[in-house]
Amino acid sequence: MELQNKIESKSQTFTSSVKSNEEIKSKLTNFHEFELDDRILKAITKLGWVEPTLIQEKAIPLLLEGKDLLIRARTGSGKTAAFVIPLIQKILINKRTQKRQEVKSVIVAPSKELCKQIHDVIESLTIKCCREVKVIDLSPQIDLNAQKVLLNEMPDIVVVTPGRLLQHLKAKNVMLKHSLSTLIIDEADLLFSFGYEKDIKAVLAYLPTAYQAVLASATLSEDVLTLKKLILHNPATLKLEEPPLAPPMQLTHYTLAAEENDKAAILYTLLKLHLIRGKSIIFVHTVDRCYKLKLFLEQFGIPTCVLNSELPATSRCRAVSQFNNGTYDIIIASDEKILDEVIKTKPSKRKKDKESGVARGIDFQFVSNVINFDFPLDFNSYVHRAGRTARGKNQGTVLSFVANRERPVMEEIEKELKNTYNCENLFKTYQFKLEEVEGFRYRARDAWKAVTRIAVREARLKEIKQEVINCEKLKSYFEDNPRDLKLLRQDKTLHTVKLQPHLKDVPEYIIPPTLKKIMGVNRRKRKFDRNAVSSGATSAKSRHLARASNPLISLQIPNK
Repeated sequence: MELQNKIESKSQTFTSSVKSNEEIKSKLTNFHEFELDDRILKAITKLGWVEPTLIQEKAIPLLLEGKDLLIRARTGSGKTAAFVIPLIQKILINKRTQKRQEVKSVIVAPSKELCKQIHDVIESLTIKCCREVKVIDLSPQIDLNAQKVLLNEMPDIVVVTPGRLLQHLKAKNVMLKHSLSTLIIDEADLLFSFGYEKDIKAVLAYLPTAYQAVLASATLSEDVLTLKKLILHNPATLKLEEPPLAPPMQLTHYTLAAEENDKAAILYTLLKLHLIRGKSIIFVHTVDRCYKLKLFLEQFGIPTCVLNSELPATSRCRAVSQFNNGTYDIIIASDEKILDEVIKTKPSKRKKDKESGVARGIDFQFVSNVINFDFPLDFNSYVHRAGRTARGKNQGTVLSFVANRERPVMEEIEKELKNTYNCENLFKTYQFKLEEVEGFRYRARDAWKAVTRIAVREARLKEIKQEVINCEKLKSYFEDNPRDLKLLRQDKTLHTVKLQPHLKDVPEYIIPPTLKKIMGVNRRKRKFDRNAVSSGATSAKSRHLARASNPLISLQIPNK
């Protein structure tokens, strides 16, 4: 693939503009052509990475040459490995002549979840050279002195949020003025929106005048351009000329007309009849809505996990890890942008962790479906939610519930995506006749009313209290007994709403006649297996197949 190089005379910026995989065939066929250290190549092989992604193919050589780089590529394109692989390679090379151990590299990310994710990627890539390349994650909000002990060992790479980095620099726990050689900022477009502008500017005063810098982002917003002027020196700009989401043949978009009073009933029906299978993330606007929906689904034996910024960072990271490992299949998440707006207009006594983020940057693995229970308010929010699925080469589906008042926003988003992909009928209509599932609707109505504001408030306080206890009192125990940590599931029922055992079953008489034949219950009367319903699939094998095949089963309630 040829890089289209352009020298801008005013800024002396080298720009690399790369077309998509569909337009140009790549030169490189594997990672060996980068002439990487054998230990890195062995780690890559163990991870199962066959060939570099497009952004990795173009970024790694430039970073190995020592250039400053501004990377813009859509979520799921492999940006993290694109800057981590050359960083590890440089450290291994410098170890041959390095006289003393120093903190040489700092990776800054806007959220604790993203810091842990980057840390895990580095550990995976240094599994064969972990003694030579040391990395620590400073984002957890523990005592500074406890982390000072870790910093005294002079790790090669520090992963941290801007606020935490500034605290350590002010406390003189780490000195970067004469040792730092590489500064990497991931999800750069989120730093200012997370309120880190002052922290970033303050951090720069503690850094040397010369170092290699990298900005990685999904967009080139005004905030990113501001950071570019502050941090980068004569950078190369590597921008993938590709849409913000996976192409339509990889990511399918569905819309389902649903008014507010019907959304819960429809979601319950889709999940209970297994019309939606595989790992799913359900997005709502606020934390209260997260818990209301969780308590609603609990009544029908559908286990879910809630991710919100009030929980301790350890709990949030554990929830993502367990979801990725297949411990449970459904996460209910709030859109952080909407959450911020709510908090600004309605102050809350509860402490929100500004270093938390769900919709951006986090690598939820093998997500089959993104369900917009509450439709996004703008294009960027839709893109960031939809970007949680169809990552890499995996297939994915977005199903959006759209009320009449939300339709104008949906049409604007569809119009913009149509222009991007140059295709018609991008949003497919998911046919669902609510009158045919009146039995489900009747059950759902009562269950939704049962989730009162008091029940939601109690659920929030109960989970926060429990997670704080888990994180503090059991921390030392889990360090000695890591296997027991797996038993600490994040999808346990909260029991703030009275549960009725019979609601877990789906009697034959409430199944729509048009589905009985398809689902194999027209000639033999039976109830769904309760364990299968609770797990969200009929068997472990079917769950595996559902994840590996078509994400959202196109088994729709047909017209009579």
